[in-house]
Amino acid sequence: MRFVMNIDYTVVALMFPAIPFTISIYSNRFHTLSSLIRKLHDEYIFEKHIPSEWKKQLINLNGRIKLLRYSIVFASFGFLFNMLTVFGLYLNRILEARIIFGSCLIAMIISIIFFIREIQLSTKALKLHLSDMKIKLD
Repeated sequence: MRFVMNIDYTVVALMFPAIPFTISIYSNRFHTLSSLIRKLHDEYIFEKHIPSEWKKQLINLNGRIKLLRYSIVFASFGFLFNMLTVFGLYLNRILEARIIFGSCLIAMIISIIFFIREIQLSTKALKLHLSDMKIKLD
């Protein structure tokens, strides 16, 4: 028994609100992260303030930036593939539209996996901040 999904505009339309919303979430996190990096930069350059976990924070921030960049890139490819699926359906190229739509889904899955990893690093960064506070309490 072979299952083949019927693909039409309504299936593809399901992704239209989801993908831009996902990219918006990623972009907001990227903006917040860039604000944090600018703040740390200013503290270091102008106030000569160096947190105790400075090197670990820099490594963490670099990793988070890279993961968010990959998340945004793959989500953008997902959106592109979704648009190409619509174009394939418009041209009545059903097989090609199915393959491209599958690529859209794969790109979004990869994007979400990168985002989950970024959240893990974000949690690790918060633990670094808590360790700074714990050291000052002891």
